[in-house]
Parts: sequence; C-alpha cells; structure tokens
Amino acid sequence: MLSVSDAEAIILNLVQPLDCQLDTEIVDLLTADSRILATPVTSPLDFPHWDNSAMDGYAVRYEDVQHSNAEQPAILEIVEEIPAGYQPKSTIQPGQAARIFTGAVIPAGADTVVMQEKTRREENRVFILDAPKPQEFVRHKASFYQAGTQLLPAGIKLNASEIAVLAAAQCPQLGVYRRPRVAIFSTGDELLTIDQPLQPGKIVDSNQYALAALVRQSGAEPLILGIVKDDPVALEKVIARAIAIADIVLSSGGVSVGDYDYVDKILESLKAKIHIRAVEISPGKPLTVATFATTDLINRVSTNSPLYFGLPGNPAAVLVTYWRFVLPAIKKLSGITEGWEPAFLKVRSHDELRSNGKRETYLWGKLHLIDGVYEFHKAGGSHSSGNLINLAQTNALAVLPVGETLISPQEEVQVLPLIS
Repeated sequence: MLSVSDAEAIILNLVQPLDCQLDTEIVDLLTADSRILATPVTSPLDFPHWDNSAMDGYAVRYEDVQHSNAEQPAILEIVEEIPAGYQPKSTIQPGQAARIFTGAVIPAGADTVVMQEKTRREENRVFILDAPKPQEFVRHKASFYQAGTQLLPAGIKLNASEIAVLAAAQCPQLGVYRRPRVAIFSTGDELLTIDQPLQPGKIVDSNQYALAALVRQSGAEPLILGIVKDDPVALEKVIARAIAIADIVLSSGGVSVGDYDYVDKILESLKAKIHIRAVEISPGKPLTVATFATTDLINRVSTNSPLYFGLPGNPAAVLVTYWRFVLPAIKKLSGITEGWEPAFLKVRSHDELRSNGKRETYLWGKLHLIDGVYEFHKAGGSHSSGNLINLAQTNALAVLPVGETLISPQEEVQVLPLIS
C-alpha cells in the first residue's frame, strides 16, 4: 500500500499537459473567463498609450513652480482645458498652465501636474500654493508596458484582471487550451438513478452528480456515462468507450477486493498498466490508477494516454480522493503552469481531532476567520466514508498524518482548502 505522498507523485508524473499546438482552440474574449491561455500574448500598444495625468489639476512646467508656496505662489496663465479623450492644441510656454483632468493627455511643454487641492483659481489664472515634485502625477507612455514585449504568458488561468488587460490591449479573440474531457460512471447493482423509486437494499447514485459538479468547477468537461451493473461484459464495454473519448476516466466502486469488484481485472484485460491499487489514506484506501498504451486505442481524442482513476464507492471517500488526487491531475493536464499542486495551510483547530494513526486521515469541516486567525471547525456527526450528509457546506479537510492519533483544541493542524 502506497503512502499518500508517493501516490500523489506517481499520479502527477503520469499526467502530461495538453499540447500547446494540438489541444487548443480560439475563443472570444467574453467567453474566455477561467480558461487557460495556450500561447503568450503580446500587444502593439504601449501602456499608457501616451503621457497622461493621474490627477485632476493643472499641467505645468516644473521649472515654473518648483519654488512655489502659500506665501509666494507661482501665478500661471491658463491657456487650455484638457478633459479625458481630448487632444491638446497648445504647447505650454513659460508662465502658462493647462487645466487637466484624470486620464487626459499631457500637453506638449508640460512635465508635471499640480493637484487642484494645492491651487487657487481666479478667472484665467491659477495660483500654485505648494511646490510639486518633478513629473508628479504624470503617467508616462509605456511605463506600464512596452509594445512588442510579452503581455501575458502562456499557462495562466484567465480571471477578471487578465480579461481586463486583454480587452485594453484590443484582443477580441485568443488561443486557449481546450477543456480536458473527463468520463464519469458509477458501478454497482445496488445503485439507482435519482428518478427511480427507492427499494430495499438499493441506494441512489450521488457520486456521478458530485463528480460532474467538481469536474465542471475545475474547468474540465464531464462526460456522463451513467450507472454500470456488476457485469464484466457491460463494464468492459463502458471502460473501453470511456478511454476512447476522454483524457481522464473516473469510475466509482468496484475497486476493492470483493467478489463483484471487477474493475482491476478488466483494466488488465484491456492491457492497462496499473500504477496504484491502494493508498494509505482514510477514507479512500481502495484507489486504482492506470494508464493505457495509446497505440492500442482507436479514435482517440488526444495524443496522451488516458489516465484512469478507479475511485472507491463510498461517497465521502469519492470526494476526498477526488480533492486529494484527481483535482491536481486535472489542473496539470489543463495546461496551467503553476498552482496545480495541493496547497496546504497550517491553522488552529477549534475541535479535538482523532484518528487511529494507521493511515493518513482526512476530516472534513469549515475554515473560519477568528480574530484574524484561521480556525478549522470539524463537521459534526460521523466521519464515516459512507456518510455524505455532513460533507455539505464544508470547505476544508484537516489532515492527521500516519502515527498521529490526536490533535487537541487550539493546536495547529494542516488543512487542505477545498477550492477548484
């Protein structure tokens, strides 16, 4: 049985990011939110496009006002008013100034802006009551960005700030990585769909819904393949289809050591290489991770070998193993260059946390900000792998390492925030 860290290393080493030539598409900027940029972006524009004012005030020559003060103000003639979007007509001469507003073009001859709060105006004259610094409140052309250099690098997630930059750079379309395709199905004779009447011994399949939601939140595309009975022929057919259409396959159930757990045997019959069969984690010990030789596959959607995750059947175990192992794999596959590894925090525990110490144990709960310090509050009720109910409204997993059986209230604990 592998340690959690060893399993994570194996999985991430197996993931090959999408190809920046073959796995890209062009999208409109308005639909590019949360996509991964596939190629670097440059712009032919300088930012700012021209020298402009950072303040409402007066554009002046510094040498005219450098000795100004309230007792002996410099008195300048106002020769022009320059709002934003207006091209100045005048060149500022000695003893002159222009009324200027934030964002407006600095007129020729001027090199400094005096904020209006440090002036007094009388008709067409302005009194400078305090000497500014040289070039104060002037945003110089190309001081933010120089045309022709890299504006944004490839491999970043496009959030609102990046979208704003691209809009300002007049990039209406751009190349992004396609969304990774993730096939999802559940196994087990005991499973029902949500619209079937509940019968004795049966349970409703929640795993597919949870995994589909998580996959969408990660920016990938879920491919829902339904429920597969504990029948080797039917299961082999679905697995073969899944690995032909997806980059990653997520099945839940059928990977333990019971008489009806067929997944590993079918993977071997399909010539898969099984890299992981069990992990030292609670919940989630039965975990299969496999890859396939692409030469054995027909009509593949990607040049990469599909990565197969056989997740446990219990719903809490499905979610924990997804957050711990699958999500980082999807992020790395997506083409993002950093931030795909799990990011843990050290926080204070509000509650007593216990485990048997035999496996790395994950307990779910909420992070709260208390007096400026993050604190983990364990969810109430059972932390059984079959208890889905108290996972609702949680946002973090507390981690008890192997050999650690108790973390007392107010002691530090490592947590994994549950973010996409």
